[in-house]
Parts: sequence; C-alpha cells; structure tokens
Amino acid sequence: MRIELTLKKSLIGRLPRQVKTAHALGLKKVGQTVVKEDNDAIRGMINTIAHLIETKETE
Repeated sequence: MRIELTLKKSLIGRLPRQVKTAHALGLKKVGQTVVKEDNDAIRGMINTIAHLIETKETE
C-alpha cells in the first residue's frame, strides 16, 4: 500500500526537527504532493508532522 502526502501548511517558524522531517519526506513547498510506501518509518515521520500535512491511502 502507498500513502499520498500533501504539505498543507508552511514550514516557516516550525521546529527544526519538523522541517527536517518534511524535507526527508520530499516536501518543500506548500501544496506539494509525494507518494511513499507505507511502513513503520514513514508512519513515524507522518506522526511528527501530522498537523502540517494531509494524508491519503492509495493502492
């Protein structure tokens, strides 16, 4: 299964840990969307920045 991630809020003024997590997921600009494989590591990263992104499960 895959997860579609979209950055919905700006990274300006966020904690450095949250900014680095978003960049590690490939999210740099508001509105940018990436598709990642669903695994425990990605789920942990999503939990760190859940308030900044929108997630959708895809096949």
